[in-house]
Amino acid sequence: MNDWASIIPLILLVLAFLFLVVRPARARQRDFQRLQGQLEVGQQIMLTSGIFGELAAIGEETVELQIAPGTVITVNRHAVARVVEAVPDDDASTDL
Repeated sequence: MNDWASIIPLILLVLAFLFLVVRPARARQRDFQRLQGQLEVGQQIMLTSGIFGELAAIGEETVELQIAPGTVITVNRHAVARVVEAVPDDDASTDL
């Protein structure tokens, strides 16, 4: 019985690690995979660097992003952070 009492804290530590670290990481990975699978040409997206633009083309490893009329950049597909509904407009800023 004494052996089990010394193992219980270790088991609790492993369970806490699973719930606090591994599960959230798996959820983020699932969300990222879902985002990558739903990318479509014409969507407004934001890159991890904060650059906004419209998807012009999608390849296996890269995407082409139109950031201004006539300006298209090629970035790694994994740099896509999220799909946005509307790109923020500087002209529509509110008074401070």
